[in-house]
Amino acid sequence: MEARAVTKYIGISATKMRYVVELVKNKKVEDAVNLLALTPRYAAVYVKKAIQSAAANASNNLKIKEDDLFISKIYVTQGPTQKRFRPRARGRADRERKRSSHLYVWVSDGKTEEVKKIGSKSKS
Repeated sequence: MEARAVTKYIGISATKMRYVVELVKNKKVEDAVNLLALTPRYAAVYVKKAIQSAAANASNNLKIKEDDLFISKIYVTQGPTQKRFRPRARGRADRERKRSSHLYVWVSDGKTEEVKKIGSKSKS
């Protein structure tokens, strides 16, 4: 069974977040949280918080032990970009792009649950 957590509109670019996400892919939740606690990148705080939230969702909603959980899927997508202007010399201006990102985390215990397909037609 899987539980998920989504964090949106994080004020860090998606490329910077992906460095941290690659560190914890397919690891146990406990190992990932310990690793992120020692990671010096600013994005590690957000990734750690999202992983802990997904683990809490799994334990509270699905009654799964946190010791059995591992990160089954984790990825980052690009969020909206805010456009700002910075004053420069001689009355000119440069565009500044403040990028954001969305983080998606799924944790699983490795056991699958059967999903019934509704409305599927058999070909005969």
